[in-house]
Amino acid sequence: MEPNYYVEKIRKFNRYYSNLLGKIDQEIYNQPFSLTEARVITEINFRNGCTASEVRENLGIDRGYMSRIVQKFEKVKIIFKVQLKNDKRQYLLFLTNYGKEILNDLVEHANCEVARMIQGMSHSELTKLIASMETIESIFIKEHSSPSEFIIRPFRPGDVGFVAHLHGKLYEKTYNFGRIFEYYVMKGLTEFMINTDGGELWIAEADGKMVGSIAITRSNDKVAQLRWFVLDENYHGRGIGKKLIETAIHFCKEQGYKHIFLWTVSILDTARYLYQKYNFRLTEEKPNDEWTGSRLVEERWDLDLSDEKQTL
Repeated sequence: MEPNYYVEKIRKFNRYYSNLLGKIDQEIYNQPFSLTEARVITEINFRNGCTASEVRENLGIDRGYMSRIVQKFEKVKIIFKVQLKNDKRQYLLFLTNYGKEILNDLVEHANCEVARMIQGMSHSELTKLIASMETIESIFIKEHSSPSEFIIRPFRPGDVGFVAHLHGKLYEKTYNFGRIFEYYVMKGLTEFMINTDGGELWIAEADGKMVGSIAITRSNDKVAQLRWFVLDENYHGRGIGKKLIETAIHFCKEQGYKHIFLWTVSILDTARYLYQKYNFRLTEEKPNDEWTGSRLVEERWDLDLSDEKQTL
């Protein structure tokens, strides 16, 4: 496609998003402070000792407007100044206790307004919304990103084929699993696609490509199964596997599940280490000679979410 096509699409989205943000900001910061004043308060608290010039440059505020804001805030005891020892012309800005109370009120009001705006959205819509936001952010900061950065997002059309492909490729290459195993994975994924009620499938992305997955499927109202946990071996050691498991467990808690179980095989040492780390217990073992030329040991691991010791 022509470059202008992408430019026009981005500008169209930018117009919509700018209007949406304007409405959000108007609802959140309607009174007694303007949006800019609220951002200044937040910035001073975040930096906990900064000059007016630093705040102005970071927020893109006009010099004269910033000066008026500082004078206003100092007059009503929202901030106080501390003179720099090495430059008598410069002052560090701090929030007073009263200023911190105002900040807490602003944050509470903002949280309530955003919660009100999204209260009609389903869990699926919310996860897709957040994933889309994170995707946009990750693309635009890609040139500044470190190798450890990645995103976890809900699956999209076409992703299920990747999950089956990664399982087949990884397990055949590393463990000599055969076609029967790949059929087993594809059969389960097909059944999941027919009925996703009570479940979700997530994709891990890093370096602009899909590198892993995990899923939760519904067994009954109280019990969920963790499935299709796989990660490209080139991306081990970056915390992606941990985040995938945490995402799945958090989802189960939100859905009201009380118990999670999974099936794995004894030779998957990295996965078994993570299951133990997140308090899964080995509860059952059985032989399996269908997937490789040698006999495997299948293992069932269980996690009781009602256990008060369970933490993330």
